[in-house]
Amino acid sequence: MLELASIIILGIFAQWLAWRFKVPAILPLILIGLAVGPFSPYWMSEEFLHGATKWLNPIHGSSNGLFPGDNLYYFVELSIGIILFEGGLTLKRHEISSIGNIVGKLISVGSTVTFFGAAIAAHYTIGLSWSLSFLFSGLIIVTGPTVIAPILRNIPLKKDVANILKWEGILIDPIGALVAVLVYEFLRYTIDDTGAHGGGSFSAEALKHFLTLTLEGLAFGTIAAYALREVIKRHWVPHYLMNVFTLAVVLLVFVGSGLLVSDSGLLAIVVFGTVLANIDLPNMEEILYFKESLAVLLISMLFILLAANINIEDLELLVNWKAALLFLSIILIIRPLGVFLSSRNSTLVLNEKLFISWVGPRGIVAAGIASLFGSKLMKLNAEAVELGNVVPFPGAEWLTPLVFMIVLGTVLLNATTASLIAKLLGVKITKSNGTLIVGASKASRLLAGYMKSQNLPVALIDSNPTNVAKANEEGLQAYQVNIYADEIRDNIELNNMGYLIALTGSNDVNKFAINKLGENFGENGTFRIISSEEKNDSTSIPEQGLFSPTDDFINFSEVARDYPAFHEVEVESQDRYEAIIDQLNTLEKCIPVFIKNKEGSLRIIGSNSKKEVIADGDALVYMGKPLQPTTV
Repeated sequence: MLELASIIILGIFAQWLAWRFKVPAILPLILIGLAVGPFSPYWMSEEFLHGATKWLNPIHGSSNGLFPGDNLYYFVELSIGIILFEGGLTLKRHEISSIGNIVGKLISVGSTVTFFGAAIAAHYTIGLSWSLSFLFSGLIIVTGPTVIAPILRNIPLKKDVANILKWEGILIDPIGALVAVLVYEFLRYTIDDTGAHGGGSFSAEALKHFLTLTLEGLAFGTIAAYALREVIKRHWVPHYLMNVFTLAVVLLVFVGSGLLVSDSGLLAIVVFGTVLANIDLPNMEEILYFKESLAVLLISMLFILLAANINIEDLELLVNWKAALLFLSIILIIRPLGVFLSSRNSTLVLNEKLFISWVGPRGIVAAGIASLFGSKLMKLNAEAVELGNVVPFPGAEWLTPLVFMIVLGTVLLNATTASLIAKLLGVKITKSNGTLIVGASKASRLLAGYMKSQNLPVALIDSNPTNVAKANEEGLQAYQVNIYADEIRDNIELNNMGYLIALTGSNDVNKFAINKLGENFGENGTFRIISSEEKNDSTSIPEQGLFSPTDDFINFSEVARDYPAFHEVEVESQDRYEAIIDQLNTLEKCIPVFIKNKEGSLRIIGSNSKKEVIADGDALVYMGKPLQPTTV
């Protein structure tokens, strides 16, 4: 019981460590798994181990482990299926069609270079057969979002560079998984009836099995997706059962497809998730959120188990120059070659190409599927030995350790050096000059529109989908976000936001936004619109107050509704500026918003507006009813 409970406890603890130290979760998960697995005899007493070689001992294929017999194998396979389904849900057709040319080439050209380059490297350095070499290369194609995002969110990169890395990770995750599944299935069907000649030998029967599996997986996954949509749209399932019903269908697709054609379940699952993501499915966001939460739990358990299941003998395989040479060839030759070929004739400059070449961490999908396929191939080898046949996949014991080496090595390397490399190559933003506005009401959109017209980076966030949709229609960068959730801080597209303006009708929301998001998005200044109570009590005006001490959200909204325009007034001196501020604060429908210098930069005016220091050539920008020339 202690070991079973510890899997969940240690897994969630690893997730917390990843959040606390801002590193990819897979790093502490694997390290903790190794610590309580193969490395446990080095730091635990014999009395605590009770004579066992590991404290946490899954032991696939044994009768005395946590998962005796094939139970660990089944758990891993089902978990990978659910994780791949969640990944498939993120693959949207419109996102693929709208991505830049460079991302499309990274997924196609870059993946092809990795697939063939890593296979050649594995064959000539480690000595793997060509079949295992291509399976290995198929597994390390992916640079998943779960490892890219924690690295990028802590480095304020140029927007184009950050977006390229982000979208490469998102889109290549399910695609890379699909490639790995197809390669494995093709290789598995190259074994003849005796098992004596396999591991990559081509035959018509192998091709037939491969095509059958591919067609069946595609068809089964597609039909299941449309069937689930009809069930949900016709309200045949109550709302409270929606998420668990979908989970049951996921398992049904995985098992059912495998019953029709052996080992076709993983392909069917990826297709099932991808099709669901691209059809009109009600409650899609709710289902995706549930699957993300479930995936976090499964990943936490899965990688503790997988790392603990590795033996010291497996790790000893990596302590040689061949493994080191393979690792170096992948990160120093193959990845850069793929990036440079993919970015030909693009707008990327040399230093940006070099940084993208450096950042290519492999993640959860690679490690999980490698463990699954490694176990399957080892099982096929063991069955062949029992029958007195030739081992069909010699060297299969290398597959899982090699992929784990690539995963841990690239994650450690990128997590520790990406910020330094970004600074050295000049792709790191030294000062965040963008503005993040909390609230996307008409008044906020008007303010953001003016800032955009002055060529200043600006973005809006709001929980109201209508406001966000209107902002996007007006050509503004806007996101539907619940500020009480952590997802906003994971949005790497907001890395260049250095000013924060809380501009909603709720004073509680405004205060919370300043306190929670100020550290991430307010390095240059945080502001919030004052409340009605603060407006009526001059002694309670906060230092973070916005625009003026006499205008709350209601005033601001009314001005935006009645006089949606901005005006500039040159101010020759500090006295002249303060005189105009006094006029604006006493007149209705006029709100001071910015100081504009002679270079065109804007400075947000706080509620204590007279503290602003005026320089030669400055102008006052105000919103609302135009002042009469005689009064100015």
